[in-house]
Formats: sequence, structure tokens, C-alpha cells
Amino acid sequence: MSTTSTDSISASTSALAATKVVEPIKVVDLFSGAGGFSAGFRAYEPAGPGSSPFQSVAAVEFDEAAAATYSANFGSAHVANVDITTWDARPYEGQVDVVMGGPPCQGFSGLNRDDPEKKPPKADDPRNLLWREYMRVVTTIKPKIFVLENVDRFLKSQQFEDLRTATEDGGELSAYSLRWQVLNAADYGVPQARRRAIVIATRKDLGVPLEHPKPTHARNAAARQPTLDGSEESSDRPAQWVPVGDAVFSHTPATTNVVNLPDRSGKPLGVDLPGPYLTTELHVGRTPTALSLARYRAIESGGNRHDLRGKWATVLGEEMYLSTSSWDKHNSGSGDVMGRMYEDRPSVTIRTEFYKPEKGRYLHPVEDRPITHYEAALIQGFPPDFKWFGSKVQIARQIGNAVPVGLGRALAQAIHERLST
Repeated sequence: MSTTSTDSISASTSALAATKVVEPIKVVDLFSGAGGFSAGFRAYEPAGPGSSPFQSVAAVEFDEAAAATYSANFGSAHVANVDITTWDARPYEGQVDVVMGGPPCQGFSGLNRDDPEKKPPKADDPRNLLWREYMRVVTTIKPKIFVLENVDRFLKSQQFEDLRTATEDGGELSAYSLRWQVLNAADYGVPQARRRAIVIATRKDLGVPLEHPKPTHARNAAARQPTLDGSEESSDRPAQWVPVGDAVFSHTPATTNVVNLPDRSGKPLGVDLPGPYLTTELHVGRTPTALSLARYRAIESGGNRHDLRGKWATVLGEEMYLSTSSWDKHNSGSGDVMGRMYEDRPSVTIRTEFYKPEKGRYLHPVEDRPITHYEAALIQGFPPDFKWFGSKVQIARQIGNAVPVGLGRALAQAIHERLST
């Protein structure tokens, strides 16, 4: 055989190797919401844009607007807009690599509890019991890995103890090894300090269990020092937490007078709903009362409801007290009520009513207004071209309930590296 022919065969072999089709890592997303978890998995692109190894094959979501949003963004997935107790997972048995999701967490939440230690979550709260449906799906599908996300209180609940017991010898999940940890999204480059319990289970036949991803960022990261050749030290050292001002508010437009979403509708799952709206179209405000505007103006940078004590303002020609008797009487409790976000640090946790400053530190760092849906979506990490269905209230609920995209991406990377070894 001539040298030319040999070179030609070698080149052809190399070309085939380069174009070899890699089987996607198939994922099922339970209690999917709008798809923050799935968006994080898609955002993990080890070989550049469009190279995510993960494929969403199915999602289950009871809320019709959230299910429509998921369907609009993840066309490869069969989206079941049903009560999970009625969903048949058997067609996916042995066909899925990863199951992920966060059962509704309100029953575990410590919000509005004066003493969380003395008032543990009720074991019989029906929202808590939904985690058992998650386990039913897992035992049916038998994925290689499953990831369960919830509020940090979940790890102190009886339900978590039941989960641990299920993985012991003879238990229904004895084929899996568990790892659990509370992760802060800010430790993974998300401009939001959001603590979540992350439980990772690895099927024992895969060998060493998957551990949680190492943080890439830290609250007080030490400055990286240049080496003798002028380069920086190892990138393994955490970077500084990402401030919300640089990540979000420096990129969003100033206040507008737009208070309503565009008038359009669609029905990706057969139900007519408002939308779709791009993330960039969610920069809509509210119509605050004159008293609310006066309160916003009186709150200083980084301040909160305490700034209103003893202050009066002329509102619609009448002198009005800016604080309330209730706020004046409470010196303890959350200091975030009517608070302004800090530009130079991650935001507080984005919840479902982020557009109400009386619910938390949701005032713009500089402007006299609450943050918009657009800004909240960016804080959660959703891309500008993400498509949303629903009313303003429904979309706010989808944004606040989502897993931060950056946290999902970190978990996706860890899973991909583990399954690739």
C-alpha cells in the first residue's frame, strides 16, 4: 500500500473518531417547575456552545403555567402536566441516567417560625409526603444517579431519616449510596446567597459514590497571587462571591413605566396561557401607592424598615408617618423587610413574591422601586432568551421556586465527570 493511501486511511479514521456520536445522558426532571434545574444541566457545555451532554426526556409538573414554560424551552422532553401520583414512570425504566427534582418544600420551610428548633416540620404535611412520590419514580426507573433538592430543613426532618433508612441493607433504595450537604448557590458563582439541601444518590454498581461539587467561589476569597512567570495561581482556589450589582443591575435598563406584559397567548400543552415572553420582556414594574413611593425614597443604601422610624413625609398633600406601629414595636426578626439589596454582594434568596418589598430585601440598590421579574430571573441565572408562560404572578412563582441555574450547572458538571470515568 502506498504512503498516500495509508495517510488517507489514517485521516479518515481520525475524522470518524472526531465525529463519533456520544450517547446523551438522559434526564427526568420531577416537580420541574419552569426548568431551573434542567436549564443548569443545559448550561453545562464542556466543549463549547451547544455541547451539553444532557438530554431532558421527561418532566412532571402539576402547575399548568410552569409546565408550559418548561415545554417551551425543552422541546426534547415529554412534559406531563399532571399530579405526580398519577404519573406512570414504567416506560422509562432502565432508559434514564439521572432523575432530579425538588418536591414542594413549604412544609419543611422555617419561614415565619419564631423558634424553628421547637417547631419542627409536621411529618404528615401532604407537601412533605410528595417526596415519597419522587422515591416511587426512582425505584421504578432505577437511574444511575438521582439528585433531590430541598430547603436545608429537610435534612433535619423525619422524611430524610426515612430516606436514609431506605438506603440501608434490605431497604427499597439499598442499591444506592447517599451523600447529602447544604450548598450555598453563591459558592458556585450565582449572585444570590441561597442555601439548599442537596442529596445525591449513586447506584452502588457504579463504584465510588459521587460527591458534591467543590465550591468555585467564597465569601472572603483570598486574592490570587501572580507566580514568578506572571500567571495567576491555580484556578482551583475559589474566586470572590459574585456581587449582584455587577452581574445583574449593571445590565438591566433603568425604571420604565411598563407595568403589564405584552398581550399575547399560546398553548404549548393545549391550554391557552399568556405568553410566551422572553426574559428580557419581564422588565415590568408595579403601580405603587404614593405612601409606598415615599417609603422607598426614605430607605437608604443597604437600609430597611428601620430607616422609616420617626420619619414623616407629605403624601398627596397630607403629612403621613412612614413607618407602622407594628414595625416600630419589633426590634428583632428579619432585617430584610423593606430592605435595599447591596450592590457589592450576592442578593438574598429570591422567593415567589420578590416584587413585594414588605416580603424581604427586594428594593433595587439605587432606584426607588422593587426589583423586576427580569432582574429576579437574571439573579436566578435564567438566560435572556428563556421563554415564559403565565401571568405576572404565575411567572414570579416560577422564578422564585426555581433551582438557580448556576447551582444546577455545577451539579451537572460533577455528574458528567463521574459518569464519564
